[in-house]
This record gives sequence, structure tokens and C-alpha cells, in this order.
Amino acid sequence: MKLGAGLLVVPTVLTIALVSIPATAEEASAQASLDDQVEAFLRARQSTWRDMNVPRRDGQFLHDMIVEKGYTRALEIGTSSGHSSIWIAWALSKTGGKLITLEIDESRHREALENFEKAGVAQFIDARLVDAHEAVKTIEGPFDFVFSDADKGWYKQYFIDLAPKMAPGGCYTSHNIHMRGMAAYVDYQRSRPGFETTIEDDLTSGIGVTCRVE
Repeated sequence: MKLGAGLLVVPTVLTIALVSIPATAEEASAQASLDDQVEAFLRARQSTWRDMNVPRRDGQFLHDMIVEKGYTRALEIGTSSGHSSIWIAWALSKTGGKLITLEIDESRHREALENFEKAGVAQFIDARLVDAHEAVKTIEGPFDFVFSDADKGWYKQYFIDLAPKMAPGGCYTSHNIHMRGMAAYVDYQRSRPGFETTIEDDLTSGIGVTCRVE
């Protein structure tokens, strides 16, 4: 009886193994194919990004942070034509996440949608044509990653509206932090209890990284 019970278990285990291995291989192959597509698109376009898009090394920084920390619930304020969105979505394709990105300008929004399709990351992006001033007040969280790159005069208010929606361990990143007039914003972030702020100085105009620690 014991031998018979043992024999019944072996085919079950083997069946599970045989089913799971091809699925893992297929996923790995799909990710490798996507990586090739995104990298080729970014390299082909690297000298053509305008409309206040981030430089490549800043996009790489955002990508690497998301992958390293395993973030899955991302929000971007200011899509422009989609350069930073593609870097973020590419990272989220590896963590199983999705990006919500907000843009008020219709022409930039349309161009971004085309770029997302060409880069192969459209399925990882929920692109919304909205006024972020209002949208961030009602958007549902929590988020473990936020990238703010819209109107600098509204940075503080964006952070005020979104700070309560940040998940523990999540990071709120702000672009162009070294621009004139941004010091007061950084001081405010550093004054908020439950958050720690650092500045990535080696990136273009700096990126502020404010992470929730409580």
C-alpha cells in the first residue's frame, strides 16, 4: 500500500514540473523579446526627445530604482511624449506592475500613445489625458512609486495630495530639483514626518527621492 501511494505521487509531481517549466521559459523569452524592442526603440530615438522629456541617464535611474525595489504601482505626473514613461513601464514589465501617467496637452498625449505602441510597453501603461492638478486629488492609491515632472510651481501641492497615498517603503521622485525656486519644495519634503529625502546630484538638474519610512 505504501509503495502504491508513493507511485501515485510521482506522476503528479512530474506533471506539475513539466507544465511549469515551459511557462517560465515562455515568460523569459517574452521578456527578452520586449527588452530588445524597448532598447532598440530608445536607442533609435535617443537624440530626438524634446518637449521637456528626461535625458536617457535619468530614465535609466528611474528604471533601475523600480526594478531594484520591486515596485508595481506607479504614477507619473507629466507624460510629455513618453520618454520617462517608457523607462518606467519597461521596469514595471519586469516587476509585474503598471503605470498611470497624466498629461494635460492633447498633442503630447497622442504622441506618447504612439511611442508606447512602438516601444512595446503600451500594455503596462494607463495614459490619461487630464488636468493633474485635479486628478491627483481623486486618484486612488496606494502607490509605491511616483515620478513628478510637470509644472514646477505645483510640485508642493502634488506632493501634499499624494503623500497620504504613498505605500510604506514607496518613493516619490521629483525631476529638475536643482532648478531655481525648488529649494523651498525640498525643504518642505524634508520637514514631513515619516519621509526621508535624498538628492541624486549626478543626474540632469537633480532628482529628489522622498521615501516613506513609516
